[in-house]
Amino acid sequence: MNITVYLGANEGKEPHLKQAVRELGTWIGESGHTLIYGGSKCGLMGELAESVLLAGGDVIGVEPRFFVEEGFVYDDITELIVTETMSERKTTMIRLGDAFIAFPGGTGTLEEIAEIMSQAALGFLDAPCIIYNLNGYYNDLKALLLHMAEMELSSEERQQGIHFVSGLQEITDLLQRRSGG
Repeated sequence: MNITVYLGANEGKEPHLKQAVRELGTWIGESGHTLIYGGSKCGLMGELAESVLLAGGDVIGVEPRFFVEEGFVYDDITELIVTETMSERKTTMIRLGDAFIAFPGGTGTLEEIAEIMSQAALGFLDAPCIIYNLNGYYNDLKALLLHMAEMELSSEERQQGIHFVSGLQEITDLLQRRSGG
């Protein structure tokens, strides 16, 4: 399974982020899945890619040319796909993914997972949209989605493909149920 993970190129200030992202990467690699991610060697992105590789997994990075030219690309990944724009990068990562995970990140992570949530809600994407709500990081997003449904600007039915999880075990359980395994 190709698992697209959206996350930051910063490490953040909480040490548990680095530990949790490495656990996620180790699981992806040991489980025989392929990581699809933004291609950077920096911050949590670099930690994730390195942990997948160390666990024997494959890593496909999708990096816009301007980031490659600035030297952000992780040179040791299995495959690098260079795009011309951020929009093309996002489209490529969606096309390659079988499941999508938003790890805690910044505005770029939020923008990318919002596209997945929208496509899932509209029925254009039949893949799990997993919000890794590590230590409550995405509680406000969860509340906003509930508020949208309460205001009848969205609905529970439209949001049924969006899964908030608090740990790696919930991710693995969800993906195993999804794949029938």
